[in-house]
Amino acid sequence: MNFKRLGTIGAVAIAGSILLSSCAANEGTPTETDAPVSTLSGTIDGAGSSAQGSAQEAWIAAFQTANPDVTINYDPSGSGAGREAFIAGGTAFAGSDSALKQEEIDGGFAACVPDTGYIQVPDYISPIAVIFNVEGVTDLNLDAATIAGIFKGTITSWDDPAIVALNKDAKLPAAPITAVHRSDDSGTTKNFTDYLNKVAPEVWDAPAADPFPYTTGEAAQGTSGVVDAVTNGTNTIGYADLSKAGDLGVVSVKVGDEFVKPTAEGAAAVVAESPAGDTAGDTDLAIKLDRLTTDPTHYPVVLVSYLIACNEYVDADVAPLVSAYLTYVTSADGQAAAADAAGSAPITAETSDKIAAILAAIK
Repeated sequence: MNFKRLGTIGAVAIAGSILLSSCAANEGTPTETDAPVSTLSGTIDGAGSSAQGSAQEAWIAAFQTANPDVTINYDPSGSGAGREAFIAGGTAFAGSDSALKQEEIDGGFAACVPDTGYIQVPDYISPIAVIFNVEGVTDLNLDAATIAGIFKGTITSWDDPAIVALNKDAKLPAAPITAVHRSDDSGTTKNFTDYLNKVAPEVWDAPAADPFPYTTGEAAQGTSGVVDAVTNGTNTIGYADLSKAGDLGVVSVKVGDEFVKPTAEGAAAVVAESPAGDTAGDTDLAIKLDRLTTDPTHYPVVLVSYLIACNEYVDADVAPLVSAYLTYVTSADGQAAAADAAGSAPITAETSDKIAAILAAIK
């Protein structure tokens, strides 16, 4: 079977795992004699970030088309659940919208050969949209302090003076606000609360965390649960990966002196100017996002999602599958597929090259 937009996979040297043939057969139909054929086979499981769910669907479909004897399973159970599953050895890789904590790293990973370390590389950059469904309102401007007040529960009505002051031309109803947050441990929540804590600490006094820190509002499971609750509720507001916003209203967030809608370009601009994270090292490319930008070409409510894997697996049979799949995901072709499916921003070519070198060493 021909590779479809997966030229990078053919370049991955994994001895005994991917063999290239000078001819191919596809159910008896002749193909070009120089078409590469993958004999990679087997099954691997991953779990985690629901924000990158649409991207994972696109990646898996393309990878399995190019490698018909491979099965990739991905459960979008949430970043916290994904990290827990990988740490316990229940999956071959995890997707997480928040980087591993030092205590998680120190505890080790059951799927990895002891003392061989771990891999943490970015694979998905996307804005977090503040989504809303408010009767009679199509455009909504909010600053960080007002968003913080809404989700903390100190601003409870849509005609609150703080909201009215930012939306003088809007017909805001005198109706209660239903603010919807994630019920599960979520990297999207951690990124959202990190933004609020950094930009509006006088209101949002809780540190960034995977669990939502306050008991206010309505809770829903996963990205899809939040979107469903906002869609099917009345005068609702929530937060979700932009790829899942659908037909819901999307807040323009105040950055500097302007109100900015979420875009992949604005998210990528923030990531490009952010420093390495606290745990960063040779195989850990974690990023500490700069939320305090006042540049209106930037969108600071952004998440970077990571792939977490082993440098060396206890089950050596999964190593070539993980290496090949993660290499495709983080390649130019994989990033283009994610952009098409989810509107995400691609990682840079320089970062992709660094990741390819890391993943090629998996064993």
